[in-house]
Amino acid sequence: MKNSGGGAAHGDGGDIYNVRAAEILANEALLLPINEAAPIYENLLATFPTAAKYWKQYVEAYMATNNDEAAKQIFSRCLLNCLHISLWRCYINFIRRINDKRGSEGLDETKKAFDFMLNYVGNDAASGPVWMEYINFLKSMPVVTPHEESHRMTTVRKVYQKAILVPTNHVEQLWKDYENFENSVSRTLAKGLLSEYQPKFNSAKAVYRERKKYIDDIDWNVLATPPTGSYKEEQQCMAWKRLLVFEKGNPQRIDATTANRRITFTYEQCLMYLYHHPDIWYDYAMWHVKNGSMDSASKIFQRALKAIHDSEVLKYAFAEMEESRGAIQTAKTVYESLLGENASETSLANIQFIRFLRRTEGTEAARKYFLDARKSPSCTYHLYVAYATMAFCVDKDAKVAQSVFEAGLKRFMHEPGYILEYTDFLCRLNDDRNVRALFERALSLLPPEESTEVEQRRKEALSRTSEDALSASENTLHDIVSRYSYMDLWPCSSKELDYLARQEWLAKNIVKKVEKPAMLNSGSMLDKGAAGFSASARLLPQSAKVVRPETSQMVIYDPRQMKEWEITVDSWAGPEFAATSSGYTKEVEATLKVLSPSMVSFIKNLPAIEGPSPDIDVVLSVLLQSTLPVAQSAGKAGGVSELSGVGKTGLNQNGSVHRPPRERRKDVERQGAQEEEDASAVQSRAAVPRDIFRLRQIQRSRGLGVGGAAVSQSGSSAFSFSGGGSAFSGDHSASTD
Repeated sequence: MKNSGGGAAHGDGGDIYNVRAAEILANEALLLPINEAAPIYENLLATFPTAAKYWKQYVEAYMATNNDEAAKQIFSRCLLNCLHISLWRCYINFIRRINDKRGSEGLDETKKAFDFMLNYVGNDAASGPVWMEYINFLKSMPVVTPHEESHRMTTVRKVYQKAILVPTNHVEQLWKDYENFENSVSRTLAKGLLSEYQPKFNSAKAVYRERKKYIDDIDWNVLATPPTGSYKEEQQCMAWKRLLVFEKGNPQRIDATTANRRITFTYEQCLMYLYHHPDIWYDYAMWHVKNGSMDSASKIFQRALKAIHDSEVLKYAFAEMEESRGAIQTAKTVYESLLGENASETSLANIQFIRFLRRTEGTEAARKYFLDARKSPSCTYHLYVAYATMAFCVDKDAKVAQSVFEAGLKRFMHEPGYILEYTDFLCRLNDDRNVRALFERALSLLPPEESTEVEQRRKEALSRTSEDALSASENTLHDIVSRYSYMDLWPCSSKELDYLARQEWLAKNIVKKVEKPAMLNSGSMLDKGAAGFSASARLLPQSAKVVRPETSQMVIYDPRQMKEWEITVDSWAGPEFAATSSGYTKEVEATLKVLSPSMVSFIKNLPAIEGPSPDIDVVLSVLLQSTLPVAQSAGKAGGVSELSGVGKTGLNQNGSVHRPPRERRKDVERQGAQEEEDASAVQSRAAVPRDIFRLRQIQRSRGLGVGGAAVSQSGSSAFSFSGGGSAFSGDHSASTD
């Protein structure tokens, strides 16, 4: 694909970030003379300004023609923005070549170039060969006097001692060379120096092994393109963030200055590949703010806006940072730059600028700007709502707020969103009369397709409560979006919002380990959908304050269990109570006829069971251990159950059982013993919920019956079901038999 005009290929659909087309153009440029290839390189590098491989290819084309001045200009444009070791090695080779025949002056220039290079890329994991090349260059420098020799040895020693502290791919070889160097100079001195630096070398070697794990996940050949949301891009982004987290942890425990330089280097390298990712720029700037370097943070924001000039959210973040350090005029300039955008963004910019003026210059400045801004043809109802809300909530002036809403009503009566916001304001004032009047006016003017939401809000107006609450502030770019959005106005596109939300979620789980999901039941298998949900849920933060259910007691819901549940009910209550899904059977109807009306009502009102079958043993144990209140009407009943023993002891006036103190004491002792025996018996049984024969055994052993059977257990109420009626006795002291 030949581009005779020298322009960069736009690829399909005019995409200037078409990587495949860029690679084709770069390969074609290799075959062209430099005067024809230069325009191609310039266009490529205008689109991919951090592509080290294109810069290297471009400068080598000039070096091949011995055009040293052009090569120097290219190096001055790219070196500080492309901290790639191959590009910098190309630079040092160029410097050595042009200074090779300049004698001592050339050697000094080369030495300065090495120092300059190692100051920027000396922390690169692949910088080991550069350190070795520099040391060999220093050793080869000619000396005449013993003083010069001593100075050279001291310089070499210092470089060695710096090199073995950097976790590079050649750190072990550098240590061996350093040992040989010190022993060649003085074995006595070497013993002390080597013992001092041995632990530092061991630390650097260990850190390199860990560092390499993160570096190996990074693709060093990709081009910087705007976020697309692809899987590969996301993996690269997370790989860089993991490396940044690793470096920020200072695993080598070096001094703060050296550690910060290493972190700065990592951020700069990261931006070579994530140049269009606003969250990386923001994190970089906020890292400088955290370290107290506000000027450096300001420079990072300026670079970020040059890289992503249309990022509104970065501009808000920049203005916020400048305002926080008292640079009001700089922040105001940033806000003013936002006011030249399109109509939808201008409304949001106006709102945020009014808030800024209210904070920095006072109420009067904000009012004057609002009066001017509302005259703009691009003004939307959001501006009125924002200013009225500020007047009400910040200035505590409900009268001004209502006046603003009324003024906007003349212009935006056709906007359902404005009507709803005005309604919410009136609800805060408990002005029900005006709320109803506003709804009636709005509904009479709005077309039917737009009045649905207003009609729904009218129904909820008197009971509406605010559900929004400010979340805790976090230091992420997504929080900037939340702070500088207003209603349905956003400081970024929906694509950018999705990207930031995704990156925030990934960042929170960047160092969390994924654990195996606990199986709900041994041998049970989750379907693919449930397994996918569990995999996502494992990454969410777990809160110690949340009470979680005992999953070991749960079973997976299966509609097929309904038939098994019917069988269980049949085995428990008897075949006469088995009902089909269409209604009661004839046997059930016949049985219900012989029961009392209250019992029939009770049975018919029992809830239908749809879902997992309950553990019958657990249910019965809870019932048996529950204490029901004494029935007040027991003393007035015509007949009293003999099970309670009331016939022997009589009743008090309040209906309770009367016994002599000694008998009461014996009854209490018997009751306690009986309760302990019953509790131990219940806990010792672990019946399977659908074990029909075991349930029948439980039924008989506990005296639970239906249709003429009786139940009486210590600590529970006694039930007597008969054809003529039912009685409930709450006696707590009776025993069985």
